[in-house]
Amino acid sequence: MSYSYKGKILISTPDIMGDIFSRAVVLIIEHNDEGAFGLILNKKSEALSENVSEFLEYDTEIYEGGPVEKERYFFIVKNHEDISPKATRINDEFFFTEDMQAVISALTQEKIHLDEIKAFSGYSGWSALQLDKEVDNKLWTVVDVYNLDYTFPNDHTLWKSIMQNLGGEYLLWANSPSNIYLN
Repeated sequence: MSYSYKGKILISTPDIMGDIFSRAVVLIIEHNDEGAFGLILNKKSEALSENVSEFLEYDTEIYEGGPVEKERYFFIVKNHEDISPKATRINDEFFFTEDMQAVISALTQEKIHLDEIKAFSGYSGWSALQLDKEVDNKLWTVVDVYNLDYTFPNDHTLWKSIMQNLGGEYLLWANSPSNIYLN
Protein backbone atom coordinates (compact mmCIF):
# COMPACT_ATOMS: atom_id res chain seq x y z
CA MET A 1 0.00 0.00 0.00
CA SER A 2 1.52 3.28 -1.07
CA TYR A 3 -1.24 5.67 -0.02
CA SER A 4 -4.09 5.60 2.50
CA TYR A 5 -7.56 6.63 1.39
CA LYS A 6 -8.73 6.95 5.01
CA GLY A 7 -11.16 9.86 5.31
CA LYS A 8 -11.51 10.17 1.52
CA ILE A 9 -14.61 9.79 -0.61
CA LEU A 10 -14.72 7.20 -3.39
CA ILE A 11 -17.03 7.79 -6.32
CA SER A 12 -17.79 4.74 -8.44
CA THR A 13 -17.17 5.15 -12.14
CA PRO A 14 -19.81 4.11 -14.68
CA ASP A 15 -17.78 0.92 -15.23
CA ILE A 16 -19.36 -0.44 -12.04
CA MET A 17 -22.89 -1.51 -12.95
CA GLY A 18 -25.54 -3.82 -11.67
CA ASP A 19 -24.52 -4.12 -8.02
CA ILE A 20 -24.61 -2.11 -4.82
CA PHE A 21 -21.56 -0.09 -5.92
CA SER A 22 -23.27 1.22 -9.06
CA ARG A 23 -23.28 5.04 -8.66
CA ALA A 24 -22.07 4.69 -5.08
CA VAL A 25 -20.43 7.33 -2.90
CA VAL A 26 -18.26 5.62 -0.27
CA LEU A 27 -16.60 7.17 2.76
CA ILE A 28 -13.41 5.28 3.65
CA ILE A 29 -13.27 4.91 7.43
CA GLU A 30 -10.06 2.85 7.56
CA HIS A 31 -7.39 1.92 5.02
CA ASN A 32 -4.11 0.26 5.93
CA ASP A 33 -1.85 -2.62 4.88
CA GLU A 34 -4.53 -5.14 5.87
CA GLY A 35 -7.27 -3.65 3.69
CA ALA A 36 -9.98 -1.02 3.70
CA PHE A 37 -13.33 -0.44 5.40
CA GLY A 38 -15.94 2.03 4.22
CA LEU A 39 -19.63 2.94 4.19
CA ILE A 40 -21.82 3.78 1.20
CA LEU A 41 -23.39 7.17 1.92
CA ASN A 42 -26.12 7.25 -0.73
CA LYS A 43 -27.97 3.91 -0.77
CA LYS A 44 -30.96 4.18 1.57
CA SER A 45 -32.77 0.93 2.35
CA GLU A 46 -36.50 1.64 2.42
CA ALA A 47 -37.36 -1.78 3.89
CA LEU A 48 -34.79 -1.61 6.70
CA SER A 49 -35.68 2.01 7.45
CA GLU A 50 -39.33 1.08 7.84
CA ASN A 51 -38.60 -1.95 10.05
CA VAL A 52 -36.16 -0.14 12.34
CA SER A 53 -38.44 2.90 12.61
CA GLU A 54 -41.28 0.68 13.84
CA PHE A 55 -38.98 -1.10 16.31
CA LEU A 56 -37.35 2.03 17.76
CA GLU A 57 -40.45 4.22 17.45
CA TYR A 58 -38.26 6.86 15.74
CA ASP A 59 -38.45 7.88 12.11
CA THR A 60 -35.10 6.31 11.23
CA GLU A 61 -33.29 6.01 7.92
CA ILE A 62 -30.96 3.05 7.42
CA TYR A 63 -28.45 3.03 4.60
CA GLU A 64 -26.80 0.04 2.98
CA GLY A 65 -23.20 0.51 4.06
CA GLY A 66 -22.09 -2.26 1.74
CA PRO A 67 -22.45 -5.93 0.93
CA VAL A 68 -20.43 -7.30 3.87
CA GLU A 69 -22.05 -8.39 7.18
CA LYS A 70 -25.41 -6.79 6.47
CA GLU A 71 -26.69 -7.90 9.88
CA ARG A 72 -24.26 -5.52 11.65
CA TYR A 73 -25.07 -1.87 12.20
CA PHE A 74 -22.66 1.06 12.04
CA PHE A 75 -23.10 4.75 12.77
CA ILE A 76 -21.61 8.06 11.76
CA VAL A 77 -22.21 10.69 14.41
CA LYS A 78 -21.79 14.44 14.02
CA ASN A 79 -20.10 16.55 16.73
CA HIS A 80 -20.34 13.95 19.51
CA GLU A 81 -16.93 12.49 20.23
CA ASP A 82 -18.24 11.35 23.59
CA ILE A 83 -20.96 9.17 22.03
CA SER A 84 -18.97 6.08 22.97
CA PRO A 85 -15.49 5.19 24.20
CA LYS A 86 -15.41 2.98 21.09
CA ALA A 87 -15.95 5.93 18.70
CA THR A 88 -13.30 6.58 16.06
CA ARG A 89 -12.60 10.07 14.74
CA ILE A 90 -13.21 10.46 11.00
CA ASN A 91 -12.33 14.16 11.00
CA ASP A 92 -12.89 17.20 13.24
CA GLU A 93 -16.66 16.97 12.90
CA PHE A 94 -17.59 13.29 12.42
CA PHE A 95 -17.10 10.08 14.37
CA PHE A 96 -17.69 6.41 13.59
CA THR A 97 -19.01 3.77 15.99
CA GLU A 98 -20.76 0.45 15.96
CA ASP A 99 -21.81 0.85 19.60
CA MET A 100 -25.57 0.64 19.01
CA GLN A 101 -26.41 0.70 22.73
CA ALA A 102 -24.56 4.01 23.18
CA VAL A 103 -26.32 5.54 20.17
CA ILE A 104 -29.79 4.42 21.30
CA SER A 105 -29.08 5.59 24.86
CA ALA A 106 -27.94 9.02 23.64
CA LEU A 107 -31.07 9.32 21.50
CA THR A 108 -33.49 8.32 24.26
CA GLN A 109 -31.76 10.68 26.71
CA GLU A 110 -31.92 13.42 24.05
CA LYS A 111 -28.16 13.98 24.18
CA ILE A 112 -28.14 13.77 20.38
CA HIS A 113 -30.76 14.21 17.67
CA LEU A 114 -31.56 11.96 14.73
CA ASP A 115 -30.18 14.51 12.26
CA GLU A 116 -26.75 14.08 13.91
CA ILE A 117 -26.61 10.35 13.17
CA LYS A 118 -26.53 8.20 10.07
CA ALA A 119 -27.10 4.47 10.46
CA PHE A 120 -25.78 1.76 8.13
CA SER A 121 -26.44 -1.92 7.69
CA GLY A 122 -23.32 -3.74 6.54
CA TYR A 123 -20.11 -2.28 5.24
CA SER A 124 -17.85 -2.14 2.23
CA GLY A 125 -14.61 -4.03 2.69
CA TRP A 126 -11.50 -4.63 0.64
CA SER A 127 -8.64 -7.04 1.30
CA ALA A 128 -4.99 -5.94 1.32
CA LEU A 129 -4.19 -3.97 -1.87
CA GLN A 130 -7.63 -4.72 -3.38
CA LEU A 131 -8.82 -1.11 -3.15
CA ASP A 132 -5.51 0.16 -4.54
CA LYS A 133 -5.94 -2.12 -7.58
CA GLU A 134 -9.55 -1.02 -8.10
CA VAL A 135 -8.48 2.65 -8.01
CA ASP A 136 -5.60 1.88 -10.43
CA ASN A 137 -8.12 0.16 -12.73
CA LYS A 138 -10.26 3.31 -12.59
CA LEU A 139 -13.28 1.69 -10.94
CA TRP A 140 -13.20 4.47 -8.32
CA THR A 141 -12.46 8.18 -8.39
CA VAL A 142 -10.90 9.37 -5.15
CA VAL A 143 -11.99 12.78 -3.90
CA ASP A 144 -9.47 14.13 -1.41
CA VAL A 145 -11.43 17.02 0.00
CA TYR A 146 -15.15 17.31 -0.33
CA ASN A 147 -17.41 19.43 1.85
CA LEU A 148 -20.08 16.86 2.66
CA ASP A 149 -22.24 16.31 5.71
CA TYR A 150 -21.95 12.55 6.18
CA THR A 151 -25.10 12.48 8.33
CA PHE A 152 -27.25 14.26 5.72
CA PRO A 153 -29.97 12.03 4.20
CA ASN A 154 -28.24 11.68 0.83
CA ASP A 155 -29.92 9.72 -1.90
CA HIS A 156 -29.30 8.59 -5.47
CA THR A 157 -28.72 12.21 -6.58
CA LEU A 158 -25.50 12.55 -4.52
CA TRP A 159 -23.39 10.62 -7.04
CA LYS A 160 -24.53 12.82 -9.93
CA SER A 161 -24.08 16.00 -7.92
CA ILE A 162 -20.48 15.15 -7.01
CA MET A 163 -19.69 14.18 -10.60
CA GLN A 164 -21.06 17.50 -11.83
CA ASN A 165 -19.02 19.42 -9.24
CA LEU A 166 -15.84 17.63 -10.34
CA GLY A 167 -16.38 18.97 -13.88
CA GLY A 168 -14.44 17.95 -16.98
CA GLU A 169 -14.91 14.35 -18.09
CA TYR A 170 -16.96 13.74 -14.94
CA LEU A 171 -19.76 15.85 -16.46
CA LEU A 172 -20.10 13.20 -19.15
CA TRP A 173 -20.33 10.49 -16.50
CA ALA A 174 -22.88 12.49 -14.48
CA ASN A 175 -25.19 12.58 -17.46
CA SER A 176 -24.63 9.01 -18.64
CA PRO A 177 -27.40 6.43 -18.30
CA SER A 178 -27.26 3.92 -15.45
CA ASN A 179 -26.34 1.25 -17.99
CA ILE A 180 -23.57 2.80 -20.08
CA TYR A 181 -24.05 0.17 -22.78
CA LEU A 182 -27.42 1.78 -23.57
CA ASN A 183 -25.64 5.01 -24.48
